[in-house]
Amino acid sequence: MNLKILFKGLLVIASLVALGYALQASGLGSSIDKTWIDSDIRGKGLTGDLLFLAVGAIATAIGMPRQVIAFLGGYAFGFAEGSALALTATVFGCIAAFTYARLLGRGFVVSRFPNRVRKIDDFLKDNPFSMTLLIRLLPAGSNLVTNLAAGVSGVGAVAFVSGSAIGYIPQTVIFALIGSGITIDTTLRIGISVVLFVISGILGVHLYRKHRHGKSFDETVERQIDGADA
Repeated sequence: MNLKILFKGLLVIASLVALGYALQASGLGSSIDKTWIDSDIRGKGLTGDLLFLAVGAIATAIGMPRQVIAFLGGYAFGFAEGSALALTATVFGCIAAFTYARLLGRGFVVSRFPNRVRKIDDFLKDNPFSMTLLIRLLPAGSNLVTNLAAGVSGVGAVAFVSGSAIGYIPQTVIFALIGSGITIDTTLRIGISVVLFVISGILGVHLYRKHRHGKSFDETVERQIDGADA
């Protein structure tokens, strides 16, 4: 194996281990909740907005579910502004994870897992924007894994990020609605969100099956989708 590739791979592993220790020591992973929103974000003006964007981007980049950030965005800023800020933070997190994988891990992962990378390339290469959009609309799969996998593939950054940004919108809006304090009955608000989530999930699965042209992006996702029909 090329020593440069090996070094980059070890650097990726070391940086992830260091990040894990840092998160454990700082308590960041368990502190991003409503209490943190109330003490550091709400009523802080532009400073609170920027802090939410920064922490939200970092959190989604390292694996926190984007739905949590959307919920907290709705709670902190209300439905409209919360949706916009949560979406922006999630897109920044997507860019960070994608770039991290591409710059540091691409050669190492391609050399170790050529078949997997080839599968991802094959799924996205013909129409990366549309196929990325389909993936993001699915109610299953890992945001972090998708970002990293795309980073080590040959997919273009602009198409992947733009497809992701649009595909993030439905669930971001839904979970921001759940977290927001808009003046309708809480039960009704949650009910509306559940209905919208089911509709977006069904639509995502339908579009994925219709336009994937026999290709498969992820076997786990395929099993989850098939299981939904059982």
